Amino acid sequence: MTDGEMVTRRVAAIDIGTVSSRLSLAEVAAGRVLAARKHTEITDLGQGVDATGRFDEAAVARVVEACRTFTAEARAFGAEGVSTTLTSAARDAANAEILLGQLRDLGLVPQVIPGEVEARLTFFGVAHDFPDERIAVADSGGGSTEIVVGSYCERGHELELDRLQSLDIGCRRVTDRFLAGDPPAGADILAAGRWARAQFEAYWEGQPTRPDRLVAVGGTVTTLVAMTHELVPYDSSFVHLRTLSALEVERAIDRMRKLTAAQIAALPGIQPKRAPVMLAGAVVIRELMRAGGYMELTVSENSLLAGAAATIGEVLAGERPTVGWTPELSR
Repeated sequence: MTDGEMVTRRVAAIDIGTVSSRLSLAEVAAGRVLAARKHTEITDLGQGVDATGRFDEAAVARVVEACRTFTAEARAFGAEGVSTTLTSAARDAANAEILLGQLRDLGLVPQVIPGEVEARLTFFGVAHDFPDERIAVADSGGGSTEIVVGSYCERGHELELDRLQSLDIGCRRVTDRFLAGDPPAGADILAAGRWARAQFEAYWEGQPTRPDRLVAVGGTVTTLVAMTHELVPYDSSFVHLRTLSALEVERAIDRMRKLTAAQIAALPGIQPKRAPVMLAGAVVIRELMRAGGYMELTVSENSLLAGAAATIGEVLAGERPTVGWTPELSR
């Protein structure tokens, strides 16, 4: 198919994570997202899941209400296909069906995806900005962090992945497991860092040749940029492909470590609902960078949503999905 014959399609991707529920309304063609707008709600689905192994009914209600709004927006957008993915919290919760059933009642087709698929979708979404460059991509969420090393050949629409892994390290999980105090004790912050670092070091030790560039996605790193530059209101075009240094992450930790969640929520650049997990998220990013030997990373606004949207476009065009996974679509 030539560029002149490319068909542009409107699609919608919903992703239900441990901390946030997100929607992308995208125009896609030839495996690329041409334009997109996003809607994010902090729904905190994973609150308490690490300890109990179960979803809280109030958290489920928050997610369902957000998805009710998302389905209306997708319909108004004229989306030809809608994918609905769920990640770490849904993988962990023994009673995930109470959420899945209500999502089906909204007309959605929810899929709880394994960490490997989550990692592939994220890499596919990010790597379009770095064609033919070998990079490391880290998606640090609420319940897990996916790390992928590889490259994307734009001409052949092929992913070449050296190594990918999903680690059970995320800002909600670390908060619930280590940082119960408000503010948490200094010893607990140190323990959280040691716990995360040991797992990240094990990953990097298995990757003898590390890429020069580390790209990170997720609400923690985008918020760290917003904090650093005191972005009010938030400006995604400023954040996208912005460099975040290890020193800036450390300064953010120092700024938050003795504050309550309410005080963190008042800081410029912070979404108030994200405040309770921001310190833990920053600690996770610091340990990721330390273990990999990175003094800076590149922040991307693209993520699993971009990869999912591009994949929906491939499926609607009758093409083989680049990521090796096929979404089940509602229409």
